[in-house]
Amino acid sequence: MSKPFYVKFDIPKEVVDAAYEALQIATQTGNVCKGTNETTKAIERVQAKLVVIAEDVDPPEVVAHLPILCEERKIPFVFVPKKQKLGTSAGIDVPAAAACIVEAGDASALLKEISKRIENLKKRGSSE
Repeated sequence: MSKPFYVKFDIPKEVVDAAYEALQIATQTGNVCKGTNETTKAIERVQAKLVVIAEDVDPPEVVAHLPILCEERKIPFVFVPKKQKLGTSAGIDVPAAAACIVEAGDASALLKEISKRIENLKKRGSSE
């Protein structure tokens, strides 16, 4: 299956796994917003430190605005393949189209590493 139109660059598996892990840690020790609406508000208020967006959202328009908002506000974002695993990582029993870390808690070092990797991926993607 091809990637949805809002996925602008490929994320390596280790970065995806790190994003899930950071979300789990932040859920336990920090503060996380779950769902597209809460995530959108956190981005607009520039509270989000990392935005995680699922690729298997239907219809894709539900989350298509998030990368654009993140770019405008210079907030790092990452795409993950499954909304079910995103929901689980965010500490809820239902799938989540998007989630974001507001307070990293014990995940702050991991968050910095993910942000750095994402920045390098975007630079590489735009230079091609």
